[in-house]
Amino acid sequence: MMPDWIIWVMIPWFLFMIWFFATGGYFMFRKFLKGMPKEDGKSDLDWQDYYIAKTRHLWTEEQKALLEELVQPVPQLFRDAAKRTIAGKIGELAVKEKADRMREDLIIRGYILATPKRDHKWLVETLRRQQIDLQPYRELLE
Repeated sequence: MMPDWIIWVMIPWFLFMIWFFATGGYFMFRKFLKGMPKEDGKSDLDWQDYYIAKTRHLWTEEQKALLEELVQPVPQLFRDAAKRTIAGKIGELAVKEKADRMREDLIIRGYILATPKRDHKWLVETLRRQQIDLQPYRELLE
């Protein structure tokens, strides 16, 4: 027979493991859905990779540094995936607008479109610190 204290340790451990696996499963399922082909035969991840490859030559070191600064609040574990998603959206905007170079406004608009509203607070703080006018982006930030 097990002592009662072991059972009281096992119950929180069991509940923690259920929460841990559910959280992991949720994120894995989201990644799985992003990898599913759409009507055009390509998945969201395929399009993201396409736009990144198509616009890779347009990025300068300064613009890469800006993107790096914008993703700073993202935990290190997820930062590369977030940066890739945001870069894919920026690349999509650049391709649609037939940009011949990567511009600051493309990076900011792409960041706004690729991230949830809760992350926009960091963007606003960063742009104010760099003294970048927020007026052209007010409509997207609302």
